Amino acid sequence: MPRRPVGHIRGRAAVLASLTATALVTAGQPAGAAPVGADPMNRAFRQAAAAYGVPRDLLAAVGYGETHLDGHAGLPSQDNGYGVMHLASNPVNHSLEKAAALTGRSAADLREDTAANILGGAAVLRNHADALGLDKAERADIDAWYPAVARYSEAEGAVAALYADTVYTFLAQGLRATVAGGERISVTSRPVSPEKGPLAKADVTAQSPDYPPALWVAADTANFATGRTATVDKVVIHVTQGSYAGTISWFQDPVSKVSSHYVVRSSDGQITQMVRDKDTAYHAKSANASSLGIEHEGFIDNPSWFTDPMYRASAALTKYLCDRYGIAKDRSHIIGHSEAPGNDHTDPGANWNWTYYMQLVGASAGGADAQSFAAYTTQKQGSTGAQVKAVQNLLNQQGYEAGAEDGIFGAATRSAVQAFQTARGLTPDGAVGTRTWTALLSAGTTPALAQGSSGDAVKRVQRALTAALGRTVTADGAFGALTDTAVRDYRSARTLGTGGNVDAATWKALQSGR
Repeated sequence: MPRRPVGHIRGRAAVLASLTATALVTAGQPAGAAPVGADPMNRAFRQAAAAYGVPRDLLAAVGYGETHLDGHAGLPSQDNGYGVMHLASNPVNHSLEKAAALTGRSAADLREDTAANILGGAAVLRNHADALGLDKAERADIDAWYPAVARYSEAEGAVAALYADTVYTFLAQGLRATVAGGERISVTSRPVSPEKGPLAKADVTAQSPDYPPALWVAADTANFATGRTATVDKVVIHVTQGSYAGTISWFQDPVSKVSSHYVVRSSDGQITQMVRDKDTAYHAKSANASSLGIEHEGFIDNPSWFTDPMYRASAALTKYLCDRYGIAKDRSHIIGHSEAPGNDHTDPGANWNWTYYMQLVGASAGGADAQSFAAYTTQKQGSTGAQVKAVQNLLNQQGYEAGAEDGIFGAATRSAVQAFQTARGLTPDGAVGTRTWTALLSAGTTPALAQGSSGDAVKRVQRALTAALGRTVTADGAFGALTDTAVRDYRSARTLGTGGNVDAATWKALQSGR
């Protein structure tokens, strides 16, 4: 299928015919060989990144966004994608075949061997970068890779932008994953400002017509039926067996003949609606006509996908739907796909925490968390308690190895604090004072926020303002009048202007600890 150009042409394209030989020489191993020794996946990422000139952290972030670095023993995803890098072979996405041509590795190796799969993913990314004209200097700039990452999704327009945005979210927030054998893969957080090119205009801005906090991306008309033949009386919980953007793209493909009303992202709980509530999505066979379907990004055998932001966002949606349509908030009416009559699916599976989810549905999606305090006090080596644990949790989430989250500020935590401070241009004294707290709490994506905004980004701003201003700004995720006042006070004190919006300059100041 032809694709629209994603980015502008820059520089001179490399000679692709030489890449396979370069990959094998740089990797220091013959075709067919797997990495040996300790940390095989880390080694595979380093070697693949060097072989194809792809930033290592970008390559790892793409893999994490696709599969959480779980190759699923060579078994395919719902859209026939394989391995850590989700090399796909379907009518729309032929990245598996492309990787085989670029690397000289067999399709079987690319499906089943993790090192080969990662090498193949790097080759495909480099191929997209060359097609876009990225020269050597541009390839060294992680922000310049955004259009190539978007092309890796094999989606178009807004969905391609959603995909690339997710990857850059992991780069901004950092990540830490434990993979098979106990090996740990880390990507440290950093400020990002991706060069989106024409895709800047493709961001999803349409809001859901049925659930205001959600985005709207319509499924293909071949994948749902207009109207209902039964009264809606249940919500069906699904797991995608694939990525968020990949699932949205799949529901836009008329070949799939499947859809769901809503899709929820793992990392932050972002929701996209794809079928109107009044229409019949194809998601649960005999229950289609009488149910609303919610897909959750992830794989049923890997609990790392089921994050607290996902649970809370999904539960808030389910509560809203139950209240709107008079659906009882119990396990007879909020069911898993496996529980719908006439279905042979197993999702959401044993790793889905029904007890917690139903508690959230019955209550609210808000509540306290382990990172929010009325005041943030200086933490240093020898400190103990809940705020030390919060520091450790934030550092570990952002890819800085702070050790066990035990509330004891030891040498490992101090070393991680110093690494974070160095990365953010702060004095690396190893103590978490006002400036380090502000930078640490605000780290992550930088969306424009204003009164009326809600969600995790608002919480990060509220926590960071509490640290920066030295007064409590309640971290409830709702941008109301008090948050507006706090933003105005912060911006005024730092000569950023007098408005109450959180813009790029405000984020930059917060994330640099000003």
